[in-house]
Amino acid sequence: MAVFRKQKFNDLGLDTKTPSDGYRSLNKDGTFNVKKLNVPLFERINFFHSLVSMSWWRFFGIIAGCYILVNLLFASFYMAIGVEHLTGIDGITDFDKFLEAFFFSAQTITTLGYGRVAPIGIPANIVAAVESMLGLLSFALATGLMYGRFSKPSARILYSAHAVIAPYQEINGFMFRVVNPQNTQLLEVEINVTLSMKRENSELRNFYLLELERPKVVFFPSTWTIVHPITEGSPLYRLTENEVLEKDAEFIVMIRAFDESFSQTVYSRSSYMATELKWGEKFIYLIQRDKDGISVDVGRIDETEKAALNP
Repeated sequence: MAVFRKQKFNDLGLDTKTPSDGYRSLNKDGTFNVKKLNVPLFERINFFHSLVSMSWWRFFGIIAGCYILVNLLFASFYMAIGVEHLTGIDGITDFDKFLEAFFFSAQTITTLGYGRVAPIGIPANIVAAVESMLGLLSFALATGLMYGRFSKPSARILYSAHAVIAPYQEINGFMFRVVNPQNTQLLEVEINVTLSMKRENSELRNFYLLELERPKVVFFPSTWTIVHPITEGSPLYRLTENEVLEKDAEFIVMIRAFDESFSQTVYSRSSYMATELKWGEKFIYLIQRDKDGISVDVGRIDETEKAALNP
């Protein structure tokens, strides 16, 4: 008979005291719900991590914003020196002259240079030389960041929106479903599920490493339903839906796999709160077989149907 393991100090590095009901330590996207206050400015700044980790829209927005800002700055320098120190400026109004200085700056910082506008005199040439050096360094940095984002290994595993308490053999089980939506091959996939629940009449929490029907698979080409059998040794044994809610349960999931494309170990994290459990439901079958092979309808990963629980 499977038994659960409650290890001393098995708190995953998370606080054992709950600040409030409904608090989740791990967000659905795998980020930790932790805010660090009163950290010195230079201690919390990490430009590389921020630029590599943020979304692509934010990344390109920052790159474009910096590019425009730098060109505006150097266009102002050329205006301060005097556009008469730039050959080929045809603008009449100050705005026209500023625009031509801006586009000259864009040509200089990219070392493009069409040849129509060129600096004359020491001050203008010094500004152009500094700008071209800054352009070489900044574009090399941007290229490195782009490579870092593309080469960063990640397991983009898709989790079902809800977990279920469903019939399992002659008992019941806690279940959720995962799928690898990409064509990358994940090998030696291992999963750990830890249950965090409040103690009786206390704000402190206990952490239980749940025994799983199958904690490891060699290949992960389709879907995988992770099952924790609710046996007599399970911390969920004989708990009702209301009791699980009162204990403010959180199921913390961590998956580790070897990504064949990157030849590196990758990780994925997520969690399920007690309010994200569906009782008396089971996942529908997603796999279809035909003469061309096996197909998986990933869009239906969250679909469930009613199923009577075992007593």
